[in-house]
Amino acid sequence: MTAGKPWLQHGWIEHSQNILHSYQQLLGQPLIDARGSASEQAESLFNAPFVVVSHGTQADPLLNYANAVALQLWKIGIPTLLQTPSRMTAEAMHRDERANLLARTTRDGYVDDYRGIRIATDGQRFLIERATVWNLADTTGCYVGQAATFANWKPLNEG
Repeated sequence: MTAGKPWLQHGWIEHSQNILHSYQQLLGQPLIDARGSASEQAESLFNAPFVVVSHGTQADPLLNYANAVALQLWKIGIPTLLQTPSRMTAEAMHRDERANLLARTTRDGYVDDYRGIRIATDGQRFLIERATVWNLADTTGCYVGQAATFANWKPLNEG
């Protein structure tokens, strides 16, 4: 039974492996303590105490993974997440900056010094700091998207 265990659904066991292996390969260190089976690693990644989020390779990439912290931060459920273009995580005025970040990541493999403003589905803006964004590859080395992780953010209180 997978109810209440989203890491066992949506192809996230395999996708978690892509996230973990790509991070290790590009950054030379593990994202999490990756002990146990692939499903146990997927559970650990989903329950990690920091944000992990990714998108696919579409022309307007759709979000395809968010761990529990990311789902809470963006105030989004999984069904909605899986239909959301990743550009929607940034306000329109910050999307050029985000596009430049993703182009830099594509070119360099990863970026580990990103700072920027994002927006939750309820309109709450927040500043993320020291984010790492990296290219994702599958087990054959094919590009399958990009992922991001960060542990530092703060809400931006308006007026």
